[in-house]
Amino acid sequence: MDDDRPPPAPRIHGTIARKLGIEIVGGIRRPGDILDGEIEASEELGISRTAYREAIRILAAKGLVESRPKAGTRITSRNRWNLLDPDILAWTFEGEPDPQFIVDLFELREVIEPAAAAFAAQRRSDQDLAEMTDALKGMEAFGLADERGRAADQRFHRAILAAAGNEPLTALASTVGAAVSWTTKFKQRRRNLPRDPLPDHRRVHEAIAAKDADGARRTMTDLLRLALTDMELPERE
Repeated sequence: MDDDRPPPAPRIHGTIARKLGIEIVGGIRRPGDILDGEIEASEELGISRTAYREAIRILAAKGLVESRPKAGTRITSRNRWNLLDPDILAWTFEGEPDPQFIVDLFELREVIEPAAAAFAAQRRSDQDLAEMTDALKGMEAFGLADERGRAADQRFHRAILAAAGNEPLTALASTVGAAVSWTTKFKQRRRNLPRDPLPDHRRVHEAIAAKDADGARRTMTDLLRLALTDMELPERE
């Protein structure tokens, strides 16, 4: 029987970590700033000191802050942040991300995903192909304006990474999936998608199904470049 119960509410320390994380990556709190002390912050937020400590540990694990005895908790420089952490990506897109960061994200994907698609064409199993096919059906059924369609889009890209048969590539699945979801959602904030990207995904799928490594690499490169064009980002000064 399907479980229709809603997902559990996030724990309070996760909620506080998200709040602070959004403020940090959004520039409200800046590198070098010192956060309030544990007692003051927990009282202001109306939470226990333990919950606040746990929130700070989450942020520290992602490289956003560091705590030192007698010096307090300081926001670290951006070059120490784990920018590929799925939570940091989500927090970044909660606000108005720097257009150059979006370009950088797509450049990273252009390094990873075309190669993964080529490997997938050489190594994919029937089960891998079935997962991609099912994901395409979800994208077609719901569209990328719908959360379910975006989830299917994530599944498609993750399935390709899994089909590449390379463990380090597979480990990037959560990062790539988060980038796929948030960039797609971001470009629909003010308008509908300028075109239907489903045919681009189908061409990648067809090349992988045909075991055409060069075709898979080429069609994935085309997909990513068109997706970046769809963002209609301002020119870099």
